[in-house]
Amino acid sequence: MAIFSCRSGNGRAESAMRFCLVFFVFVFSALSARAETAQTAFSEAIDLFEAALPNLPAEMVSVDIATYRDALTLRQFRSAYWGGSISLDVAEAGEGAERSCKDFAAFVRLPPQDGKLVLTLCPQFSTPGADALRRLTIIHEMVHVVAGPDECRAMAFAARVEEAATGTFTPVDRYWAANNCAASAFSLPR
Repeated sequence: MAIFSCRSGNGRAESAMRFCLVFFVFVFSALSARAETAQTAFSEAIDLFEAALPNLPAEMVSVDIATYRDALTLRQFRSAYWGGSISLDVAEAGEGAERSCKDFAAFVRLPPQDGKLVLTLCPQFSTPGADALRRLTIIHEMVHVVAGPDECRAMAFAARVEEAATGTFTPVDRYWAANNCAASAFSLPR
């Protein structure tokens, strides 16, 4: 762990303090912007889900809609899948996440530990101009939070929510094929 010191022992205290102030403002601004990006993504995912809700059944692709709604909006829920009460934390990728972040914008470590799951947001989650992708990433990852690791289920669910809300869905053909989802119990909307 690196420790940064804003003390100067060479008589340039004023310059060092200016540098430190600029450095801390930059770091705080970057962290604040990433937190705002995550909160905006959650808000937009909630808006999309709520727009779809009147068109959704009580259960869709083996995901209980009421449980999913609690997880998405409250970040806590009672889980039949995991057994018991589960809370969700959202974190920025840290040490040890490099491998998972290489291929994903976000991921959830499963199963829950002590009644908690962590949704980790990778650096590419904050890519400028990727608002729709962030919103769908949250919708997709929350399926893992509620119903486990099945990628095909998560893709099918996200596509159905998007279609129910907007009348169309984002194509995921390459990812669908890469996960051999044609052979799964799930399907994309037609």
